[in-house]
Amino acid sequence: MTERIVLAYSGGLDTSVAIGWIGEATGAEVIAVAVDVGQGGESLETIRQRALGCGAVEAYVADASDEFANEYCMPTLKANGLYQGHYPLVSAISRPVIVKHLVKAAREFGATTVAHGCTGKGNDQVRFEVGIQTLGPDLKCIAPVRDLALTRDKAIAFAEEKGLPIETTKKNPYSIDQNVWGRAVETGYLEDIWNAPTKDIYDYTATPEFPPAPDEVVISFEAGVPVAIDGVKVTPLQAIKELNRRAGAQGVGRIDVVEDRLVGIKSREIYEAPGAMALITAHKHLEDITVEREQARFKATVGQRWSELVYDGQWFSPLKRSLDAFIEDTQKYVSGDIRMTLHGGQAIVNGRRSDTSLYDFNLATYDTGDTFDQSMARGFIELWGMSAKVASGRDIRVAGQ
Repeated sequence: MTERIVLAYSGGLDTSVAIGWIGEATGAEVIAVAVDVGQGGESLETIRQRALGCGAVEAYVADASDEFANEYCMPTLKANGLYQGHYPLVSAISRPVIVKHLVKAAREFGATTVAHGCTGKGNDQVRFEVGIQTLGPDLKCIAPVRDLALTRDKAIAFAEEKGLPIETTKKNPYSIDQNVWGRAVETGYLEDIWNAPTKDIYDYTATPEFPPAPDEVVISFEAGVPVAIDGVKVTPLQAIKELNRRAGAQGVGRIDVVEDRLVGIKSREIYEAPGAMALITAHKHLEDITVEREQARFKATVGQRWSELVYDGQWFSPLKRSLDAFIEDTQKYVSGDIRMTLHGGQAIVNGRRSDTSLYDFNLATYDTGDTFDQSMARGFIELWGMSAKVASGRDIRVAGQ
């Protein structure tokens, strides 16, 4: 029986060429696997037909946009997932859902190997292969670009020689990855970190310098998940799409950062994540009134570690699973409404309300009706500072000897 290899297939030049390239290098049959995570562009059927036209013996396509929003974007929102405080894990959270479908396709079609189009210097090779090792430990992994010397110029020559149904002349100077949670742009002109990004690299966001009139939006949450926008019920996918549209029109969610890659190098990345950043901002502000102080402080630490694990390809790890349980517990009371204004590249919260709020007006007010007993503060301060006061006395005593 001929060996079979499943290939993570995007429909672009490199992965289209990889179908025949892998076949010639290994003698195996190739099954193309395309997964829709809300990236837009061509239909799955168009991509499926191209894969078959490029020599795939089968083409597995999956609309995973709701699955991605529900099972990957929402946990990221609950964690306020931002790698290095900036990056909302756009590509990092799409890899596990793609891996899930790659392994499923491998089982369905009897494949022994999984292939992906990543290079040998990025994070995604790790995310794909660690995920595959975890969900399908018996499966092997190969990367045509990294392992089979498939360079861009070789891909163009191969496509032209074989007459593949794929455009080979259009050369985009950037490497772009996108899904409904956001868009990532790197390489080319951006590799000089002194160069400012040019306007042509943006697609999800309008320029914030000349914004339209301010857009006020009310986002309603239940247990940390957006359930309505301006009173209209939405699914997680609909919430992300609506805020991509509205926040994107105001230039919200542009991120320019030099980040620490897992493989040990620093890399300049441009991200656009209007819906994700608007939702994370709203979610953080709702947590401010519904999550108890010590729990909130610890959750910030957990969220940072969670983000690092996900960035580093550990979505399916035991520690990530344990942190998920803690984060989910913190969301029990994160329900209510956040009002925010989207304008000029910013998403600014200006109102919040919740039936499960810990904000007590009578304790907080400085006006008549104040129920806070200020006479207790003096003794509290004395006890709170006692340890530092005793230590300071010791310092003075020792210094004077």
